[in-house]
Amino acid sequence: MFQSMAGQRLQYLTTNDWVLVQAKAAPRIFKLGEEIIQQGEGVDSIYIIRRGEASVQLGASGSRAILAKLGPEDICGEIAFLEKGKATAAVIASDEKVEADQLDGQELRSLFAAFPGLASRFYQSLATILAERLRLTSRELAREMMMRDLHQK
Repeated sequence: MFQSMAGQRLQYLTTNDWVLVQAKAAPRIFKLGEEIIQQGEGVDSIYIIRRGEASVQLGASGSRAILAKLGPEDICGEIAFLEKGKATAAVIASDEKVEADQLDGQELRSLFAAFPGLASRFYQSLATILAERLRLTSRELAREMMMRDLHQK
């Protein structure tokens, strides 16, 4: 069960917001199989995929399940950023070269303090992304339950 996260962008940011955010972004390059985010690790950064694809993977008992595919303009690390906690899943480069912008959480929070309108639009964008992900997950779970019920009859 995995989803494409295409369209999961920071859609409410203005052109001026992007100028501020990009000024704080650190470009990163990841090779095929390299972890962008490690599950269970403390992460205080958000990554915006610029080129290539990555997969969101959940590991348990020595195996991994692919939950989602990420592509250009998609973000990851937002849950750990919001909770100031640990990553709930791994994000792994699935192309030979994945380019991403790393946005440090502390730097973002400093920007938000200086530009409250930016904070509002940024968090509104994150809320929209998370709501869409929840909607897709709920739909997939309902489909899986229906398939299970059909097979049990």
